[in-house]
Amino acid sequence: MSANVLSIQEGQNLSDVRNLMCEAHIHHVPIVQGKKLSGLVSFTDLMKINLVISGADERTINAIIDQQFTIKDIMSTNITTIKSSDTVRHASEILARGAFHSLPVVDDEGNLVGIVTSTDLIRYLNDQY
Repeated sequence: MSANVLSIQEGQNLSDVRNLMCEAHIHHVPIVQGKKLSGLVSFTDLMKINLVISGADERTINAIIDQQFTIKDIMSTNITTIKSSDTVRHASEILARGAFHSLPVVDDEGNLVGIVTSTDLIRYLNDQY
């Protein structure tokens, strides 16, 4: 589990999500209200926004995204989560179903405390051998 999770507040601009993904080289951004998980935006979610902007710079792309969409418009809200006490096996069984590639980790109150991605599981497996 990655414990220092990069997240975005629900009221921020969608371009903030896009910029975070680009700068941090990540594909999943948990969306929170305070500390409570409220949604998740994946790189695939952003790709579903069909923007045809030929030759536009980053600032223009961000302005168009923010003008047309909010985070709530594209975030997934029916999210499968796990607890930090769950096993690696449990996480791998869920991710092996192939429906998605990240599992936010929450505490008993639904606060975001970490995230497990398929990449985390591959690294874990690699460390075992």
